Amino acid sequence: LSTQWRNYIGFWLLGLCNNFAYVVMLSAAHDVLKKQESGNATASASATLAVGFQGGNSSNSSRYDCNPVSTAAVLLADILPTLLIKLLAPFVIHKLPYGMRVLFCAIMATTSFLLVSFSSTVWMSILGVIFASISSGLGELSFLSLTVFFSRDVLGGWGSGTGGAGVAGAFLYSGLIQVGLSPKITLLIMLVVPFAMLISYFFLLVPPPSLPQWKSRETEYAAVASEERQQLMDGSEEEEQEKSTPAEDRTTGPLTFTEKLHVIKGLLKFVFPLGLVYFAEYFINQGLMELLYFPNFFLSHAELYRWYQTLYQVGVLVSRSSLCCVKIRKLWALSLLQVVNAVLLLFAVQYQFLPSAWLVFTIVLYEGLLGGAAYVNTFYFISKEV
Repeated sequence: LSTQWRNYIGFWLLGLCNNFAYVVMLSAAHDVLKKQESGNATASASATLAVGFQGGNSSNSSRYDCNPVSTAAVLLADILPTLLIKLLAPFVIHKLPYGMRVLFCAIMATTSFLLVSFSSTVWMSILGVIFASISSGLGELSFLSLTVFFSRDVLGGWGSGTGGAGVAGAFLYSGLIQVGLSPKITLLIMLVVPFAMLISYFFLLVPPPSLPQWKSRETEYAAVASEERQQLMDGSEEEEQEKSTPAEDRTTGPLTFTEKLHVIKGLLKFVFPLGLVYFAEYFINQGLMELLYFPNFFLSHAELYRWYQTLYQVGVLVSRSSLCCVKIRKLWALSLLQVVNAVLLLFAVQYQFLPSAWLVFTIVLYEGLLGGAAYVNTFYFISKEV
């Protein structure tokens, strides 16, 4: 394979492996909480493990068939650590070499699978989800910043890989549970994913000499297109000089705190639409999906929840892989359409007017298409315009 293809495939696999544990934890949210609920009501721990994950419907006095602890609890454990990392890490992450970051992410992902597999309490399961969130958040931050050392094509590979993680994670989890494997065995099988991340990074990618693999270097921000830094700072005096200098020979030191604040200001027009899309998505996926249950449907509640998540991830994969075919600059339009989805499903939960789960399947697939398109187009236009 040529270097270009090795790097593209490498970033596709890194995107797949990085988001895999995160996706699986969201798909398993109903099962994780169902297991703990069954554990509190059953004397036998072994019976709890068998019954809890396979999942009949939880019994409660509400008109909604749901767990006493909402699946949103798993969402919070999956999102908040990632959010904190993405808010704080950019100011200090350059001090940690890329090789160390990747090793740390793989260790965190492995730990998350093990903790959730062998958990016996809610807090232990939530702790496992938190480790998955740390791995995904730090990995996304690191791998996206890593793309500046390669050609811009790898960004498409990364976006497609993260979409593939959604389908692979959700479909494998749902499929293996559906054929009769216990969630414990299913999660243990998925331990191969962190090792695949290490192989992709250390053996498949062809890094340039400027990449700070094991040493913290002040010249980390030397990149294929480092003149973009001056565009961020609205400086044009040195732009022509930079363009006349080969990319490989140019180096810049890390941005100062003040410069980073200027960069953040320039990113707000991209951040707000994407943030709104994600807010609407997570409100639907972890706040409403569990409540969209149809008692007369051929799937049980737990199975229905898992396939909602799977179809959502199919939509994400399709749209995140569409960058080579179509580019959408109007990010606010995607945000507003996603909010419409959230409002529609909120009323559907409240008034229960949707006639069948098949209609919900269609809406969830459409939701995934919007979410994936917003993600990949946001980062594409950031890399092009900022």
